[in-house]
This record gives sequence, C-alpha cells and structure tokens, in this order.
Amino acid sequence: MTLRVAMIGYGFMGAAHSVGWRQAPRMFPLHEEVEMAVVVGRNAEAVADAAAQWGWQESATDWRSVIARDDIDIVDIVTPGDSHAAIAIAALDAGKHVLCEKPLANTVAEAEAMAAAAARAAANGVRSMVGFTYRRVPAVTFLRDLIAQGAVGEIAQVRAAYRQDWLVDRDVPLAWRLQKDHAGSGALGDIGAHIVDMTQFVTGLDVTAVSGVVDTIVKERPLQGSGSGLSGRAREGYGEVTVDDIAIFTGRLSTGALVSFEATRFATGRKNDLSIEVSGDKGALRFDLEDLNTLWFHDRTAPNATQGFTRILVTEPQHPYVGAWWPAGHGLGYEHGFSHQVVDLVTAIAERADPHPSFAEGLAIQRVLAAVEESAAHDSAWVHIAATVAAPPSR
Repeated sequence: MTLRVAMIGYGFMGAAHSVGWRQAPRMFPLHEEVEMAVVVGRNAEAVADAAAQWGWQESATDWRSVIARDDIDIVDIVTPGDSHAAIAIAALDAGKHVLCEKPLANTVAEAEAMAAAAARAAANGVRSMVGFTYRRVPAVTFLRDLIAQGAVGEIAQVRAAYRQDWLVDRDVPLAWRLQKDHAGSGALGDIGAHIVDMTQFVTGLDVTAVSGVVDTIVKERPLQGSGSGLSGRAREGYGEVTVDDIAIFTGRLSTGALVSFEATRFATGRKNDLSIEVSGDKGALRFDLEDLNTLWFHDRTAPNATQGFTRILVTEPQHPYVGAWWPAGHGLGYEHGFSHQVVDLVTAIAERADPHPSFAEGLAIQRVLAAVEESAAHDSAWVHIAATVAAPPSR
C-alpha cells in the first residue's frame, strides 16, 4: 500500500516536515510506501517553488479541494494555529489520517472539537497525531525509557525550560507568531507547550495544577515591511503585540512532585535552549537540546567517591531510532526528529494502532496552557486542571 501525503502550509515547519517525509522512507524499513503528493499554500507562485525545492509532486492553493481528493491518505498540517481545527476536523471527517503541528489549537474549545473528531475517526481506523517532535530526539526518548526503568527512583522535582532570544531586538517585525488571533499565545504556546509535553512524556505523569505569570516585554513592533525609529505610543507603522513574550510557572504533577517551567523569547544569548532535569531519590537525568546527542545521568546509588553526573553519548545502535542512521559517535541533528515522527506515524497506520502523542494528549497540553493564562490573570493563583492523558511509560 502507498500512503500519499498532502502537506497544508509551507513555512519553516513545512521545510522541516518535508525533510522528514523525504528521509524516513529511505533510512527506515517502513511497512508502507510513502509519496509526497501535494503541498498547499495561499500564494500559488511561492508554494510551487516550495514544492520544487522540497520534492513534492505538485502544489495547490485550496486545501479543501485537496482533502476531498480520493488519492490523498495523510494530511500534514503546518499552518498557524488559527487554522488547525478547521483543517484537521475536515480531514478526519473525510477519512484522512492527520498529523498536526503543535500546539494542537489556539483554544481549549478548538482542541476539544479536534479530539472529538479524532475519536470519531479512530472508530473507523483513521489515525491522528500531534507533532511534538522533541519527543523523538533519541536522547529524550532514552531519558524517558531510563525513568520508566527506575533509574531516578521516585521523582521529587523537575526543572524544564525553553529559552530563546529572537525577540530581544525590539525592531523584529510583528509576525503572525506575535498576534493572538493567529498564534493563540506567544512563548507560552509556542515553546512552553514543548516543555509541558516533554515533562509529561518523560515522567509518564500529568500536570494537575499550575501557578504562573506571563508578560509582554515589548508591546509594539514594526509592521512587516515598515521602518523603525518612529516615536509616540501609537506610532505609525507599528502594531500591538497581543501575545506573551515570557511565561514562568510552577506545576504540580499527579504524584505531588513540583515542576518549574520557563518559556521565554528574551533569554539573551540563548538560541534554542530546551532543557529538562528530572531529580529522584535514586538519581537524576538531564538533557539540553543545544547538545542533543548527549544525556547526563547521576547515579545516587553509586559509591560516594565516584558519584557525579556521567555523560552518555546517545549514538549507539541500541539507542532509540539511532540504529537506522550512522555508526556510533556520528551525531544526529534537529531534522532527524521529523523523520522519526514519520516513522512512528506510518508504523501506527500500518499496524492499525493509535500513535502518540494523540489529539487527546494535545488537548491535555492545551488545558495546561489555558490554566497558566488563567492563573496569570488572577495574581498567580493555583489553577487545577481537569483529568488529562499522560504519555505511555515506554516505547
């Protein structure tokens, strides 16, 4: 059987997903053939150029007509968040498998509708998955496996952060990611969603309550294509930033353990610093995306004289996903997670299994994000979260 893919959207994530669709069938023994059938965007010339550059067979400008086609099996959504719900629900109702970039939606209500559509579709054998790709960095998956095996013992505390600095420059234009109507939220939804998901993924536990603050540091930015240097509060050529620049919050896990979360686009000097450290009574594990082939492990059960964090180079063939790539010591990069995402989705479709993270898990993340915003609006009061769905404890 051949699975023909339509990708809706063609920006930064479109490039990353295209690499995944192109590489996965060539490096992994997939159970099904995969064809990059069509990429869809509003600008006919630009999307045609993207199709030619990334290897899609054709391009189109109307996602509704593409979803209606009988020769499309998978719909991959890489558009801004304000269109996720409409596209995903239409695709699922049309019997197409769906991969949707994170966060699942811009609101809890949209995410609930998407999860309901996914449940209806699953009854007919249609699969859906959210693109929390960092789960599929081999070191992160291995970290999760070690925790499931008891390497850290009972989890006492988690520290998770995602720090970037691309908004420190106050003349960065007002892109769609800085507008609530399109993005839903700022650092909280864009990168905060990743650390919430990673925490739940590696621990197998839910975030059940949060207390936090959010802030918008630069409240106006130049409109796309405009100049800077104008003065006055309501400056000509400037627009209001309607999302947060930074979110700092505390979370309570289902066991009672505490988590500290930080998501910021104002961490000067930090380019793409996603880090997590899980501490328990038997040990600790630490990961940093800027050193993505490395995992640090502290074994508290070792003799005192030899205790300390040990560096694990996650490039051995027995490590998750790594065996399909290069000899030991030859590191992987950012783009490889997107290939692993394709492998897991296609494998689930072939095996008639539900892939992870599911739309239900995406909804769980959306509820956490909404709770952080509610807490911030009420002087950081603790907000409890409805029952969620954590990741399964092992691959």
